[in-house]
Amino acid sequence: MMQNEKKTSRFRFSAARAAVIALSGLMLGVCIYILIASVSAGNRMPMPFGFGAGVVLSGSMEPELGVNDLIIVRKADQYSVGDVVVYRSGRMSVVHRIVSADGKTVVTKGDANNTTDDPISPSDISGRVIGAVPRAGAAVDFVRSPFGVILILGAAILLLELSFRSEKRKGQRDIEQLRAEIEGLKNKVRQESSDA
Repeated sequence: MMQNEKKTSRFRFSAARAAVIALSGLMLGVCIYILIASVSAGNRMPMPFGFGAGVVLSGSMEPELGVNDLIIVRKADQYSVGDVVVYRSGRMSVVHRIVSADGKTVVTKGDANNTTDDPISPSDISGRVIGAVPRAGAAVDFVRSPFGVILILGAAILLLELSFRSEKRKGQRDIEQLRAEIEGLKNKVRQESSDA
């Protein structure tokens, strides 16, 4: 019974270690990808495989989208009046609703704004907002921050170190147990030799 509990505990610890390492690697890879995309291409919202994610930074789309909402964006061939889209304005990304389009230009407006934005080209649109997770953007911003990356990497390294130390202690206990068994067998052989 005790052996099964130890195996279950070791399995859970190994599974947690693997999950943290995988999550850390994924987050680090995403952060590096975003950094390279934003520095080299000037794109604040990379769209691998036609999908992207971003964090709403202002209240211009309230009540539909609030500050720190995480938005999921999908690239589309065409955009229609009423679509909430992300477009580039200089080096910034803007999340607003399309209020008119004539084929050559698109006019957008934030739901909470009183005036429309300057017309843009459809090619400036990164994609259509297809979903949002309220308030999740704060966690994403933290994870993407230098402190968040360092904290996650530190946790992964600490977990690895604890795991290796645990495995080392287990190995030492196994060696001590084998030595005790060998010593016991030696004593048994000696006793049998002296009895014979």
